[in-house]
Amino acid sequence: MPNPDLIKTYTAGGAIPARTIVKFDTADFQVVAAAASSDGLIGVSTEVASASGDRVDVIHDDIAEVICGGTVTRGDYLTSDSAGKAVTCAPSTGTKAQYIGKALRSGVAGDIIDCMLGFGQLTTP
Repeated sequence: MPNPDLIKTYTAGGAIPARTIVKFDTADFQVVAAAASSDGLIGVSTEVASASGDRVDVIHDDIAEVICGGTVTRGDYLTSDSAGKAVTCAPSTGTKAQYIGKALRSGVAGDIIDCMLGFGQLTTP
């Protein structure tokens, strides 16, 4: 479990499954599941799922468990698919993609893996 000082509590702007990549919603202190690699990714929900309007704890730094949305290999930069699940960050030519960190082990769709959080952006020339 990550350092509790690196977890912040928000309000869920929609249903947020456990271990899901999140982004800010339209209101302050509100988050929703990320839906694309172009979203402004801010962290990963903890192991507790949240319904819309409920409290959701978001891990912003350290190592977080995340659900895979496809096949990833340890060392891959990870981004969000359309459901807030982790996939390899591989932007198309001439596009940018946000990433949340690096996979610490390999996994396939549905697996829960460790991700070393560290946010950034990749661009493919």
